[in-house]
Parts: sequence; C-alpha cells; structure tokens
Amino acid sequence: MAQFFDLWVQYGPLMLAGLATTAWICALATALGLAIGLLLACLESTPFTPLRWAVRAYIEIMRGLPILILLFVLYYGGPSIGLRLSAEAVGVFGLGFYGAAYFAEIFRSGFQSISKGQIEAARMAGLSGTQIIRHIKLPQMLVMITPPMVNQIIILIKESAVLSIITVAELTKNTTQFVNETYAVIEPYLAAALLYWLLVEAVAQLGKYVERRVRF
Repeated sequence: MAQFFDLWVQYGPLMLAGLATTAWICALATALGLAIGLLLACLESTPFTPLRWAVRAYIEIMRGLPILILLFVLYYGGPSIGLRLSAEAVGVFGLGFYGAAYFAEIFRSGFQSISKGQIEAARMAGLSGTQIIRHIKLPQMLVMITPPMVNQIIILIKESAVLSIITVAELTKNTTQFVNETYAVIEPYLAAALLYWLLVEAVAQLGKYVERRVRF
C-alpha cells in the first residue's frame, strides 16, 4: 500500500494529465460526431437518391472499418496528400468521423420512432413545420436516443485508448510510460482502470440527468 502511495505521488500528475487529454479529445470528437451524425441522418431522408446512397455508403464503410486503420490512414497517410495534422487533431477527427456513423444510426432510429399519425394531427391542429420539430419530434426523439447515445459516447471513450499508437499522450500512453519507468504493472494499470471508470461514470450520470430533464 505504501509503495502504491509513493508511486501515485510521483506519477499521479502524469496520469491526471493523460486523463485530461483523453477527456478533451473525447469531448471534441463527440461534438463533431454528433454534428456529422445528425447531418447524415437528415440527408438520408432526402429525396435525392445518389445523396442517400452516398450517406449510406459512408455509414456502412465506417461501421465496418477498425478505428485503428482509420487513425493510421489519417496520421501516416495524410502527409502524402498534403494533410498534416497533429496526433491530437487526428484523434479528434478520427474518433469524430468514426462515431458519426453510429450517431447517424441513432438519430435515424429516433426520427423513425415518431408515428406519422402524430405529425399529421399536429399539422391539422395548425402547427408549423418548425413547431412540429420543436414541440413533437425533438422532445420525443431525445427521450428515445439519449440512452444509446450515452452508450456510444462511452464506447468512444474506451476506443480512445488506441490513440496511444499514434503518440497521443492520453491516459493509456501515460500509463505505459508509468510502467516502463517503474517496472511496476499492477499499480499503473489499476490506477488507469480507476480513472477510466471515473470518466465513464461521469458521462453515465450526465446522461441520466439529461434523460430525466428531457422526459419531464
């Protein structure tokens, strides 16, 4: 126990710095993924068939592609076509593009969960298109999609561990540095597991709060 305390005093700041990097990269990637995912879900309902096919192709390719391959293409293949991004930027864009495909499916299921009868009744009551979206579609959709959306964000947080492969100094990479410098194994990985759990639990509790707010 005393050894664990001594190691934590020495390497605690390194682990917390890794946790902070994981948190801000995942936050930006989630925001990017939600924005792109919502756009894709809207475009998939467009009457323009080639655009719908393009959206569907993007979703299917991203869902079938390992996140590590996408990160390698962006980080190591980008400079060959003039795209030079920092490792952190690749992390944000990689996780964002990857998560967008899953968020798009969640948004699509949310839109489809609202019955056509409710929309027709709202139109007959004289509600405009904007009012229908604000008062009928959006509240019901948020209730439906909040739990799967939170699950997807948690998956992105756990997937972010692979960013250590492209030199991002996030929690897993800093844990590896901790292990390499001290030759300790149990203490660093237990600390990393605890920090990941705290981050995931914070997201889960935030999701429950949002779900209660949109439900009532």
